[in-house]
Amino acid sequence: MLCLFINSQKKIFLIFLNLSFFYLSSQIYVESNSYIYSNNSFIYTKQNLNLDGNIFLRNQSQLLQGTTGTGSNVGLGSVSIFQEGTVNNYQYNYWCSPVGIPSLSSGNKNFGISRLFQPTGLISSSNSIITNNLDGISNPLTISQYWIYTFTTSNTYSQWNYIGSNNLILPGFGFTMKGTSGTDSLIVDINDGIQNNSGSNQRYDFRGVPNDGTITLPVTSGNFTLIGNPYPSSIDLNSFLLDPLNSSLINGQVYFWEQVPVNSHYLNAYSGGYGIYTPGAGYTPAAFWNFDSSGNYETNLNTSGAFYERRFSPVGQGFMVKGTANGNLTMKNSYRVYRREGAITNSEFARESNSEYFESIPNLAGIDYTQVKKGFVPQMRIHAMYNNGGIRPTTLGFDSNTTDGFDYGFDGVSSSRESAEFYYILNDSDKEFIINVTNFDINKRIPVGFRCQAQTNFKIKVVDVLYGFDSSQKVYIHDKETNIYYDIKDHMFEVTLPAGDNKTRFEITFNTTNDILSSPQEEHSILQVFQDTTLELLKIINPEKKEIISFELYDATGKLVISNKYLDFNSEISISTSNLSTGLYIVKIKTIDGLITNDKIIIN
Repeated sequence: MLCLFINSQKKIFLIFLNLSFFYLSSQIYVESNSYIYSNNSFIYTKQNLNLDGNIFLRNQSQLLQGTTGTGSNVGLGSVSIFQEGTVNNYQYNYWCSPVGIPSLSSGNKNFGISRLFQPTGLISSSNSIITNNLDGISNPLTISQYWIYTFTTSNTYSQWNYIGSNNLILPGFGFTMKGTSGTDSLIVDINDGIQNNSGSNQRYDFRGVPNDGTITLPVTSGNFTLIGNPYPSSIDLNSFLLDPLNSSLINGQVYFWEQVPVNSHYLNAYSGGYGIYTPGAGYTPAAFWNFDSSGNYETNLNTSGAFYERRFSPVGQGFMVKGTANGNLTMKNSYRVYRREGAITNSEFARESNSEYFESIPNLAGIDYTQVKKGFVPQMRIHAMYNNGGIRPTTLGFDSNTTDGFDYGFDGVSSSRESAEFYYILNDSDKEFIINVTNFDINKRIPVGFRCQAQTNFKIKVVDVLYGFDSSQKVYIHDKETNIYYDIKDHMFEVTLPAGDNKTRFEITFNTTNDILSSPQEEHSILQVFQDTTLELLKIINPEKKEIISFELYDATGKLVISNKYLDFNSEISISTSNLSTGLYIVKIKTIDGLITNDKIIIN
C-alpha cells in the first residue's frame, strides 16, 4: 500500500507503506497523524526533514541525508529506529544516540534515556521506566539511570561524567548504559524475527529528531573522548579516520570496549578491555583485565576479546578516540553509508563475502565501493600469554607503503599501561604498539618489547594468518643475547623475565642465520624489488642496467603466475600486478651475467 502526495515544494504528505527504497532531491515533510514506513531498505533525501508525523525504520532500514553544513531537521514528530544491546544488567555497552529531543527549532538536539522506548508493535512503543535501582529490567522495560555516563577529554578513570536521566548528552558524544535482566519474548517485526529481549540482548526503540549534517566534537592532546556514530545510518570509519580534518587531531585508531560476562556491580569484579581498529590493519581484539576498586588494571585474565568486523560502524555504536592535538573532530554526512548490520557486511554492534571487492554500497561521499577491495593488509595474529593466564592479542601486518616508524591509520598503540605487556617497538616512538604494519622483507628484523612489574612468564605464538599472508612463511623470535632463534609459527616461545622493560634483547625475524631464503646483501644492492600498492605495479630497481633474461613470479602455492623473458635495460622496470589477488609472492630474476635473485613480496 502506498499513499503519496508531493506539492510544488516537493514535500511529502500522508502515508508511505512497505517502502523498498526512496530518493528525494529536496525536503521531506511528514504531516501530523501520518507516517513513512521503510522495511529493510533506506530513505534518502538531499535536504532536511520537517517532522510533524513519524518515520519508522524497520528491519535494518536506515536514513541518509545529503545536506552539507550543520543539520536543520525540525519538528515534534520522530524517527523511530531499533537497536539491540549485547549485555545483561551487570555490564556496559557504549552507545551513541542517532536522535535527539523533538523540537520546533531546527538543528541537532541533546539526548537522554527518556528517548528509549519498549517496542510493542511495528509502529507502537511504550515509554520506558527510569529507575534509581542498580538493575534494569526487560519487561516492562526499566532502565537504570545509575549507569549513564559520558567521558570527555580525559585520561583518568575518575573523570566519567554522571548523566543519569538528564537530557544532557550532546549530539555525537557516546554514553555508557548497562543492559537489563529477564526476557521479553515479544517479536514485533516478523521480518527480522528478533525478540525484544532473549536474555541479554535488549531491543531499544530510539525515537526523536534524527541527527544530521556536520557535528563537531572537541578533543584534547593525550586524552580520550567517548564518541560514536551519531546518525540513523551506518558510517564508514575509514572515511572518518582518514579525513584530514580528523587525522591531524587523533591517533588514527578507534577503541571499542569489550568485556567478560559478570554477575556483580562491583568494579573489582569487572573484566574487560579495549579492542583497536585501524583502517590499514582492521580489528585487533582486546586483552581482558580485571580492575581494582579505583579502576586500575589489576590482573590479566586467561581470555581475550572476540574478533569483530568494525569498518562500517552501525547505528548506536559508541567508541573511544584519543587526541593528539587540541581541536574539534568532525562527523559529517559524507561518512554515511547504507550498510546492514552483521559480520557479512563488515558492520557489527559490539558483536566477508567471498568476493574480493565490495558490492555496491549506497553512500553520500560518491565512493564506488565496487572498486574498493575488502579486507586489510596481509597480516598475522600473534598472541602473548602472561603467567599462563592473561592473553594479549597483537597484529603484525605488511604493506609496501608503510615504514618502520609510526604510520597513521595503520599502527595501533595500547589504550593504557597494564602491569605486563608484549609490544612492538617503532622507530622514533616510545609508545607500546600492539598493531604494527611495516614493509615486508625476508631479512627484516622487527624489535619487540617485554615489560612487567614483577617477574613474569611470557609465552608467544602466531595463532593465525589473514588477508593473503603466506601460511607457510616461517616466523621466529630471535634472542639476541643467546643468539637462538625460536619458531613461533609452529611452536610456542617461552621465557621468564625479571621485572623491568626489555626493549633490546628480542626481535621477530623470518629466517635464521642458517636459513637465508633471499639473495646475499651484495646482490640486493644490484637489483631491488618492491611492490607499489598505490599504482599496483611491481618495480625492479636496476641501477647498473643489467640485462635481465628471466623474470618469474610465483604465488604462495608455488604456481607460476607471471613469466617474462628479456626485459629491457632500464634502471627501473615496472610490471602490472592489478589482476593479482592479495598475498605473498616469490620473485625470481636472472641476469645475462649469471646473477640470480629470489625475493618475497607482499601484493595488497
